[in-house]
Amino acid sequence: KKYHRIKIKIKKGKDIEILKKVRRAFPSINLMADANSDYTLEDISVLKRLDEFNLMMIEQPLSHDDIYFHALLQKQIQTPICLDESIKNLNDARTAVGMDSCRIINIKQGRVGGMTMSKEIQAYCMENNIKAWSGGMLETGIGRAFNLHLQTLPGFVLPGDTSETSRYFTEDIVDRPVVLQPDGFIQIPKGPGIGVHVLPERIDRLKVFYEKIV
Repeated sequence: KKYHRIKIKIKKGKDIEILKKVRRAFPSINLMADANSDYTLEDISVLKRLDEFNLMMIEQPLSHDDIYFHALLQKQIQTPICLDESIKNLNDARTAVGMDSCRIINIKQGRVGGMTMSKEIQAYCMENNIKAWSGGMLETGIGRAFNLHLQTLPGFVLPGDTSETSRYFTEDIVDRPVVLQPDGFIQIPKGPGIGVHVLPERIDRLKVFYEKIV
C-alpha cells in the first residue's frame, strides 16, 4: 500500500543517522520526526542538524509541558516545530502562537477534550496561519471516526496519524473499521452522526465489568 508520509520516532543517540538513512532511501517523501520530549536546549547542536533533512516538522522536541523553551528553539532552527503534548486547550494554543513556539499544532481530541475544543483550536490555527493535523491515541473505531471527520476541516493540511484498524486490533467494536486504500488514502465514514455504528455484541464479549446508570 502507498504511504504519503513517514514519521520517525527519534531520541538522543538515535536520531541523525536514522534520519539520514531514511531520507537517502526516500528523497522526496514527506518526512517528519517525533521526539516525544526527549531533548533539551542543551542538545541544540543535534537539533540544528535536523535542518539537513528537509523535514515537514519536528514534533514535541522538548518537555511535554513546555511552551517557552520551544519558542527559543524555533528561533534557532529552520525545521518547523509542531507542539503536541504542550497543547491541552485553546489557551495553550494561544500562548504557543503568541510566543512563536511552533509553526504546526497536532490537535488530538483525546488530549484536548473532544470535538468542541478541537474545533476551537482549529479555528484559532486558521486565523493565525498555523498548520494543523490530527494525531491518534490508539482509539477504537469510534475515536478514529471522530478523528477522520475532524481532519476534513479547513486548516488540516498535513497527513494525519490515523492508521487502519488492523494495525492494532484484530477486530473493532464498530461496523466499519478503518481501512487504508491502495492509493494511501482513507475513506471518510458516511451516514448519520460519525458514520459508524457500535456493535454491542462485541462489547459484551470483551467487557469485564459494567454498571448500568438509570
